[in-house]
Amino acid sequence: MRRTRAIARKELLHIARDPRSLIMALALPMVMLVMFGYALSLDVDQIPAVIYDQDGTAESRALWDGFRGSRYFTIVRHVDGYAQAESDLERGAALAALVIPRGFGAKLVAGERAPVQLILDGTDSNTASIALSYARGLILAHSGRVQTEWRLRSGAGEVPPPVDAQIRVAYNSELKSKNYIVPGLIAVILMIIAALLTSLAIAREWENGTMEELLSTPVRPAELVLGKLSAYFLLGAVDMVTAVLAGVVIFGVPMRGSTWLLFLSGGVFLFGALCWGLLLSAITRNQLQAYQLGLLSSFLPAFLLSGFVYAVDSMPLLPRAVSAAVPARYFVSLLKGVFLKGVGLEVLAVELGLLAVYALVVFALVTRKLREKIA
Repeated sequence: MRRTRAIARKELLHIARDPRSLIMALALPMVMLVMFGYALSLDVDQIPAVIYDQDGTAESRALWDGFRGSRYFTIVRHVDGYAQAESDLERGAALAALVIPRGFGAKLVAGERAPVQLILDGTDSNTASIALSYARGLILAHSGRVQTEWRLRSGAGEVPPPVDAQIRVAYNSELKSKNYIVPGLIAVILMIIAALLTSLAIAREWENGTMEELLSTPVRPAELVLGKLSAYFLLGAVDMVTAVLAGVVIFGVPMRGSTWLLFLSGGVFLFGALCWGLLLSAITRNQLQAYQLGLLSSFLPAFLLSGFVYAVDSMPLLPRAVSAAVPARYFVSLLKGVFLKGVGLEVLAVELGLLAVYALVVFALVTRKLREKIA
Protein backbone atom coordinates (compact mmCIF):
# COMPACT_ATOMS: atom_id res chain seq x y z
CA MET A 1 0.00 0.00 0.00
CA ARG A 2 2.93 2.39 0.55
CA ARG A 3 3.91 2.12 -3.11
CA THR A 4 0.28 2.55 -4.19
CA ARG A 5 -0.09 5.63 -1.98
CA ALA A 6 3.12 7.07 -3.41
CA ILE A 7 1.84 6.69 -6.97
CA ALA A 8 -1.52 8.19 -5.95
CA ARG A 9 0.21 11.16 -4.30
CA LYS A 10 2.31 11.68 -7.41
CA GLU A 11 -0.81 11.75 -9.62
CA LEU A 12 -2.66 14.10 -7.27
CA LEU A 13 0.28 16.51 -7.32
CA HIS A 14 0.40 16.33 -11.11
CA ILE A 15 -3.34 17.09 -11.33
CA ALA A 16 -3.02 19.97 -8.86
CA ARG A 17 -0.17 21.47 -10.90
CA ASP A 18 -2.11 21.09 -14.16
CA PRO A 19 -5.06 23.51 -13.94
CA ARG A 20 -6.35 22.51 -17.38
CA SER A 21 -6.85 18.90 -16.34
CA LEU A 22 -8.42 20.00 -13.07
CA ILE A 23 -10.85 22.35 -14.83
CA MET A 24 -11.75 19.67 -17.36
CA ALA A 25 -12.31 17.15 -14.59
CA LEU A 26 -14.50 19.37 -12.38
CA ALA A 27 -16.13 22.00 -14.57
CA LEU A 28 -16.76 20.11 -17.81
CA PRO A 29 -19.23 17.59 -16.31
CA MET A 30 -21.37 20.37 -14.87
CA VAL A 31 -21.31 22.29 -18.15
CA MET A 32 -22.30 19.16 -20.08
CA LEU A 33 -25.07 18.31 -17.64
CA VAL A 34 -26.61 21.79 -17.82
CA MET A 35 -26.28 22.04 -21.60
CA PHE A 36 -27.64 18.58 -22.36
CA GLY A 37 -30.24 18.73 -19.60
CA TYR A 38 -31.79 21.92 -20.93
CA ALA A 39 -31.11 21.51 -24.66
CA LEU A 40 -31.90 17.82 -25.11
CA SER A 41 -35.63 17.32 -24.67
CA LEU A 42 -37.98 14.68 -26.04
CA ASP A 43 -41.10 16.57 -25.01
CA VAL A 44 -43.26 17.51 -27.99
CA ASP A 45 -45.67 20.31 -27.13
CA GLN A 46 -46.55 23.81 -28.28
CA ILE A 47 -46.46 22.59 -31.89
CA PRO A 48 -46.93 25.62 -34.18
CA ALA A 49 -49.99 25.15 -36.39
CA VAL A 50 -52.04 27.17 -38.86
CA ILE A 51 -55.79 26.95 -39.44
CA TYR A 52 -57.47 27.05 -42.86
CA ASP A 53 -61.17 27.27 -42.00
CA GLN A 54 -63.20 27.19 -45.21
CA ASP A 55 -66.46 26.63 -43.33
CA GLY A 56 -66.51 29.54 -40.89
CA THR A 57 -69.32 28.13 -38.74
CA ALA A 58 -69.73 27.71 -34.99
CA GLU A 59 -69.02 23.99 -35.41
CA SER A 60 -65.71 24.59 -37.20
CA ARG A 61 -64.68 27.20 -34.63
CA ALA A 62 -65.40 24.70 -31.86
CA LEU A 63 -62.98 22.27 -33.52
CA TRP A 64 -60.04 24.61 -33.83
CA ASP A 65 -60.81 26.07 -30.39
CA GLY A 66 -59.97 22.61 -29.08
CA PHE A 67 -56.56 22.87 -30.76
CA ARG A 68 -56.01 26.37 -29.41
CA GLY A 69 -56.92 25.34 -25.87
CA SER A 70 -54.59 22.33 -25.93
CA ARG A 71 -51.05 22.58 -24.56
CA TYR A 72 -49.85 20.48 -27.47
CA PHE A 73 -50.58 23.02 -30.22
CA THR A 74 -50.04 26.74 -30.66
CA ILE A 75 -52.15 28.42 -33.34
CA VAL A 76 -49.76 30.64 -35.25
CA ARG A 77 -52.33 32.23 -37.56
CA HIS A 78 -55.37 31.66 -39.77
CA VAL A 79 -54.65 31.41 -43.48
CA ASP A 80 -56.86 31.99 -46.52
CA GLY A 81 -55.69 29.18 -48.78
CA TYR A 82 -53.49 26.15 -49.32
CA ALA A 83 -50.70 28.29 -50.74
CA GLN A 84 -50.29 30.21 -47.49
CA ALA A 85 -50.42 27.01 -45.42
CA GLU A 86 -47.78 25.32 -47.59
CA SER A 87 -45.62 28.44 -47.44
CA ASP A 88 -45.68 28.39 -43.62
CA LEU A 89 -44.75 24.70 -43.64
CA GLU A 90 -41.90 25.28 -46.11
CA ARG A 91 -40.47 28.17 -44.06
CA GLY A 92 -40.75 26.24 -40.82
CA ALA A 93 -43.16 28.78 -39.35
CA ALA A 94 -45.62 25.93 -38.74
CA LEU A 95 -45.35 22.19 -38.38
CA ALA A 96 -49.03 21.42 -38.91
CA ALA A 97 -51.97 22.81 -40.85
CA LEU A 98 -55.61 22.01 -40.01
CA VAL A 99 -57.95 22.34 -43.00
CA ILE A 100 -61.70 22.41 -42.33
CA PRO A 101 -63.65 22.10 -45.63
CA ARG A 102 -66.91 23.82 -46.55
CA GLY A 103 -70.02 22.08 -45.31
CA PHE A 104 -68.31 20.77 -42.21
CA GLY A 105 -70.79 22.34 -39.81
CA ALA A 106 -73.85 21.39 -41.87
CA LYS A 107 -72.79 17.74 -41.97
CA LEU A 108 -72.22 17.70 -38.24
CA VAL A 109 -75.66 19.19 -37.54
CA ALA A 110 -77.24 16.61 -39.87
CA GLY A 111 -75.40 13.78 -38.10
CA GLU A 112 -73.30 12.91 -41.12
CA ARG A 113 -69.59 12.12 -41.30
CA ALA A 114 -67.65 15.40 -41.67
CA PRO A 115 -64.04 15.03 -42.93
CA VAL A 116 -61.18 17.34 -41.95
CA GLN A 117 -57.61 17.44 -43.23
CA LEU A 118 -54.36 17.63 -41.29
CA ILE A 119 -51.13 18.47 -43.14
CA LEU A 120 -47.89 17.76 -41.25
CA ASP A 121 -44.24 18.64 -41.85
CA GLY A 122 -42.67 15.17 -42.02
CA THR A 123 -39.02 16.25 -42.12
CA ASP A 124 -38.86 15.39 -38.42
CA SER A 125 -40.69 12.08 -38.46
CA ASN A 126 -40.69 11.68 -34.67
CA THR A 127 -42.31 15.07 -34.04
CA ALA A 128 -44.74 14.55 -36.93
CA SER A 129 -45.91 11.16 -35.64
CA ILE A 130 -46.41 12.53 -32.12
CA ALA A 131 -48.25 15.58 -33.48
CA LEU A 132 -50.46 13.25 -35.54
CA SER A 133 -51.43 11.24 -32.45
CA TYR A 134 -52.18 14.44 -30.52
CA ALA A 135 -54.34 15.78 -33.36
CA ARG A 136 -56.21 12.50 -33.71
CA GLY A 137 -56.95 12.50 -30.01
CA LEU A 138 -58.30 16.06 -30.12
CA ILE A 139 -60.41 15.36 -33.21
CA LEU A 140 -61.81 12.12 -31.76
CA ALA A 141 -62.65 13.86 -28.50
CA HIS A 142 -64.43 16.64 -30.39
CA SER A 143 -66.22 14.07 -32.53
CA GLY A 144 -67.43 12.26 -29.42
CA ARG A 145 -68.80 15.45 -27.91
CA VAL A 146 -70.59 16.36 -31.13
CA GLN A 147 -72.06 12.88 -31.47
CA THR A 148 -73.33 12.95 -27.89
CA GLU A 149 -74.92 16.39 -28.38
CA TRP A 150 -76.58 15.25 -31.61
CA ARG A 151 -78.06 12.15 -29.95
CA LEU A 152 -79.38 14.20 -27.07
CA ARG A 153 -81.01 16.68 -29.44
CA SER A 154 -82.62 13.87 -31.43
CA GLY A 155 -83.92 12.19 -28.27
CA ALA A 156 -81.85 9.03 -28.74
CA GLY A 157 -80.14 9.47 -25.40
CA GLU A 158 -76.48 9.32 -24.49
CA VAL A 159 -74.65 6.09 -25.24
CA PRO A 160 -71.84 5.26 -22.78
CA PRO A 161 -68.53 4.19 -24.34
CA PRO A 162 -68.12 0.41 -24.55
CA VAL A 163 -64.68 0.58 -22.86
CA ASP A 164 -63.86 2.86 -19.95
CA ALA A 165 -60.05 3.12 -19.95
CA GLN A 166 -58.50 4.06 -16.61
CA ILE A 167 -54.89 4.98 -17.44
CA ARG A 168 -52.17 5.47 -14.85
CA VAL A 169 -48.57 6.30 -15.74
CA ALA A 170 -46.12 4.85 -13.23
CA TYR A 171 -42.68 6.22 -12.22
CA ASN A 172 -42.92 9.36 -14.42
CA SER A 173 -46.53 10.45 -14.14
CA GLU A 174 -45.98 13.85 -15.77
CA LEU A 175 -44.14 12.24 -18.71
CA LYS A 176 -41.29 14.74 -18.44
CA SER A 177 -38.39 13.79 -20.67
CA LYS A 178 -35.83 15.35 -18.29
CA ASN A 179 -36.70 12.67 -15.72
CA TYR A 180 -35.70 10.13 -18.37
CA ILE A 181 -32.71 11.98 -19.81
CA VAL A 182 -30.86 13.36 -16.77
CA PRO A 183 -30.16 10.01 -15.02
CA GLY A 184 -28.82 8.55 -18.26
CA LEU A 185 -26.83 11.72 -18.85
CA ILE A 186 -24.94 11.13 -15.59
CA ALA A 187 -23.71 7.80 -16.97
CA VAL A 188 -22.63 9.35 -20.28
CA ILE A 189 -20.75 12.17 -18.57
CA LEU A 190 -18.92 9.86 -16.17
CA MET A 191 -17.93 7.52 -18.99
CA ILE A 192 -16.54 10.36 -21.11
CA ILE A 193 -14.70 12.16 -18.32
CA ALA A 194 -13.23 9.00 -16.80
CA ALA A 195 -12.01 7.60 -20.11
CA LEU A 196 -10.54 10.93 -21.26
CA LEU A 197 -8.75 11.70 -18.00
CA THR A 198 -6.99 8.37 -17.61
CA SER A 199 -6.40 7.85 -21.34
CA LEU A 200 -3.55 10.38 -21.01
CA ALA A 201 -2.06 9.11 -17.74
CA ILE A 202 0.32 6.37 -18.91
CA ALA A 203 0.86 7.78 -22.41
CA ARG A 204 2.09 11.01 -20.80
CA GLU A 205 4.61 9.02 -18.75
CA TRP A 206 5.99 7.38 -21.89
CA GLU A 207 6.22 10.68 -23.79
CA ASN A 208 7.90 12.45 -20.87
CA GLY A 209 10.35 9.59 -20.41
CA THR A 210 9.35 8.96 -16.78
CA MET A 211 7.78 5.55 -17.36
CA GLU A 212 11.20 3.89 -17.51
CA GLU A 213 11.99 5.36 -14.09
CA LEU A 214 8.71 4.03 -12.69
CA LEU A 215 9.31 0.59 -14.17
CA SER A 216 12.78 0.49 -12.60
CA THR A 217 11.28 0.88 -9.11
CA PRO A 218 9.80 -2.00 -7.05
CA VAL A 219 6.28 -0.83 -7.98
CA ARG A 220 4.22 -3.73 -9.33
CA PRO A 221 1.87 -3.24 -12.32
CA ALA A 222 -1.25 -3.64 -10.16
CA GLU A 223 0.09 -1.06 -7.67
CA LEU A 224 0.87 1.35 -10.51
CA VAL A 225 -2.64 0.98 -11.90
CA LEU A 226 -4.34 1.34 -8.51
CA GLY A 227 -2.20 4.32 -7.59
CA LYS A 228 -3.03 6.18 -10.78
CA LEU A 229 -6.68 5.17 -10.57
CA SER A 230 -7.13 6.36 -6.99
CA ALA A 231 -6.30 9.98 -7.86
CA TYR A 232 -8.70 10.09 -10.77
CA PHE A 233 -11.29 8.06 -8.87
CA LEU A 234 -11.41 10.87 -6.32
CA LEU A 235 -12.11 13.42 -9.06
CA GLY A 236 -14.71 11.13 -10.63
CA ALA A 237 -16.46 10.71 -7.28
CA VAL A 238 -16.66 14.49 -6.92
CA ASP A 239 -18.08 14.71 -10.44
CA MET A 240 -20.70 12.07 -9.67
CA VAL A 241 -21.85 13.74 -6.47
CA THR A 242 -22.06 17.06 -8.30
CA ALA A 243 -24.03 15.53 -11.17
CA VAL A 244 -26.49 13.76 -8.85
CA LEU A 245 -27.06 16.92 -6.80
CA ALA A 246 -27.56 18.94 -9.99
CA GLY A 247 -30.05 16.40 -11.31
CA VAL A 248 -32.10 16.44 -8.11
CA VAL A 249 -31.84 20.15 -7.23
CA ILE A 250 -31.64 21.92 -10.60
CA PHE A 251 -33.71 19.60 -12.79
CA GLY A 252 -36.01 18.24 -10.09
CA VAL A 253 -35.52 14.55 -10.96
CA PRO A 254 -37.06 12.45 -8.17
CA MET A 255 -34.74 10.27 -6.11
CA ARG A 256 -36.89 7.34 -5.00
CA GLY A 257 -34.30 4.65 -4.37
CA SER A 258 -31.27 3.99 -2.18
CA THR A 259 -28.52 6.60 -2.31
CA TRP A 260 -26.03 3.98 -1.13
CA LEU A 261 -26.90 1.69 -4.03
CA LEU A 262 -26.59 4.63 -6.43
CA PHE A 263 -23.08 5.52 -5.31
CA LEU A 264 -22.00 1.89 -4.99
CA SER A 265 -22.95 1.18 -8.60
CA GLY A 266 -21.45 4.53 -9.62
CA GLY A 267 -18.15 3.59 -7.97
CA VAL A 268 -18.03 0.23 -9.76
CA PHE A 269 -18.85 1.87 -13.10
CA LEU A 270 -16.32 4.64 -12.53
CA PHE A 271 -13.58 2.12 -11.69
CA GLY A 272 -14.22 0.23 -14.92
CA ALA A 273 -14.30 3.41 -17.02
CA LEU A 274 -11.02 4.61 -15.49
CA CYS A 275 -9.40 1.24 -16.17
CA TRP A 276 -10.56 1.45 -19.78
CA GLY A 277 -8.84 4.81 -20.20
CA LEU A 278 -5.64 3.43 -18.68
CA LEU A 279 -5.77 0.45 -21.01
CA LEU A 280 -6.00 2.73 -24.05
CA SER A 281 -3.13 4.80 -22.70
CA ALA A 282 -0.98 1.71 -22.16
CA ILE A 283 -1.71 0.37 -25.64
CA THR A 284 -1.09 3.57 -27.63
CA ARG A 285 1.72 5.21 -25.58
CA ASN A 286 0.76 8.43 -27.38
CA GLN A 287 -1.41 11.14 -25.79
CA LEU A 288 -3.10 12.27 -29.00
CA GLN A 289 -4.01 8.74 -30.09
CA ALA A 290 -5.10 7.82 -26.56
CA TYR A 291 -7.32 10.92 -26.37
CA GLN A 292 -8.91 10.22 -29.73
CA LEU A 293 -9.53 6.56 -28.93
CA GLY A 294 -10.88 7.51 -25.50
CA LEU A 295 -13.34 9.95 -27.01
CA LEU A 296 -14.40 7.54 -29.74
CA SER A 297 -14.82 4.54 -27.46
CA SER A 298 -16.59 6.39 -24.64
CA PHE A 299 -18.87 9.05 -26.10
CA LEU A 300 -20.40 7.27 -29.09
CA PRO A 301 -21.23 3.92 -27.40
CA ALA A 302 -22.44 5.64 -24.21
CA PHE A 303 -24.60 8.08 -26.15
CA LEU A 304 -26.02 5.79 -28.84
CA LEU A 305 -26.01 2.25 -27.42
CA SER A 306 -26.68 2.68 -23.70
CA GLY A 307 -30.41 3.35 -23.82
CA PHE A 308 -29.73 6.94 -22.73
CA VAL A 309 -31.88 8.37 -25.54
CA TYR A 310 -32.74 5.47 -27.83
CA ALA A 311 -34.40 2.40 -26.33
CA VAL A 312 -32.17 -0.67 -26.70
CA ASP A 313 -35.13 -3.00 -27.27
CA SER A 314 -36.19 -1.03 -30.36
CA MET A 315 -32.75 -1.25 -32.02
CA PRO A 316 -31.96 -3.70 -34.83
CA LEU A 317 -30.37 -6.99 -33.89
CA LEU A 318 -26.73 -6.04 -34.57
CA PRO A 319 -26.63 -2.76 -32.57
CA ARG A 320 -28.58 -4.46 -29.79
CA ALA A 321 -25.98 -7.23 -29.65
CA VAL A 322 -23.11 -4.70 -29.64
CA SER A 323 -24.78 -2.74 -26.83
CA ALA A 324 -24.42 -5.78 -24.58
CA ALA A 325 -20.68 -4.95 -24.38
CA VAL A 326 -21.30 -1.29 -23.44
CA PRO A 327 -21.04 -0.84 -19.65
CA ALA A 328 -22.97 2.43 -19.75
CA ARG A 329 -26.05 0.41 -20.79
CA TYR A 330 -26.16 -1.35 -17.42
CA PHE A 331 -25.34 1.79 -15.46
CA VAL A 332 -28.15 3.69 -17.21
CA SER A 333 -30.55 0.91 -16.18
CA LEU A 334 -29.27 1.17 -12.61
CA LEU A 335 -29.64 4.94 -12.54
CA LYS A 336 -33.19 4.91 -13.88
CA GLY A 337 -34.14 2.08 -11.55
CA VAL A 338 -32.82 3.93 -8.50
CA PHE A 339 -33.97 7.43 -9.49
CA LEU A 340 -37.41 6.77 -10.96
CA LYS A 341 -38.55 3.33 -9.81
CA GLY A 342 -36.94 3.20 -6.39
CA VAL A 343 -36.00 -0.46 -6.78
CA GLY A 344 -33.07 -2.16 -5.10
CA LEU A 345 -30.67 -5.05 -5.59
CA GLU A 346 -33.54 -7.52 -5.85
CA VAL A 347 -34.15 -6.04 -9.31
CA LEU A 348 -30.79 -4.52 -10.25
CA ALA A 349 -28.37 -7.21 -9.04
CA VAL A 350 -27.69 -8.49 -12.57
CA GLU A 351 -26.75 -5.03 -13.87
CA LEU A 352 -24.48 -4.38 -10.89
CA GLY A 353 -22.87 -7.80 -11.29
CA LEU A 354 -22.15 -7.20 -14.99
CA LEU A 355 -20.56 -3.85 -14.17
CA ALA A 356 -18.35 -5.52 -11.59
CA VAL A 357 -17.29 -8.20 -14.09
CA TYR A 358 -16.48 -5.52 -16.67
CA ALA A 359 -14.39 -3.55 -14.16
CA LEU A 360 -12.41 -6.62 -13.08
CA VAL A 361 -11.79 -7.75 -16.67
CA VAL A 362 -10.50 -4.34 -17.80
CA PHE A 363 -8.36 -4.03 -14.65
CA ALA A 364 -6.82 -7.42 -15.39
CA LEU A 365 -6.16 -6.42 -19.01
CA VAL A 366 -4.41 -3.14 -18.18
CA THR A 367 -2.33 -4.85 -15.46
CA ARG A 368 -1.28 -7.54 -17.90
CA LYS A 369 -0.42 -4.93 -20.52
CA LEU A 370 1.87 -3.10 -18.09
CA ARG A 371 3.45 -6.40 -17.06
CA GLU A 372 4.30 -6.99 -20.74
CA LYS A 373 5.96 -3.57 -20.86
CA ILE A 374 8.02 -4.45 -17.81
CA ALA A 375 9.05 -7.77 -19.32
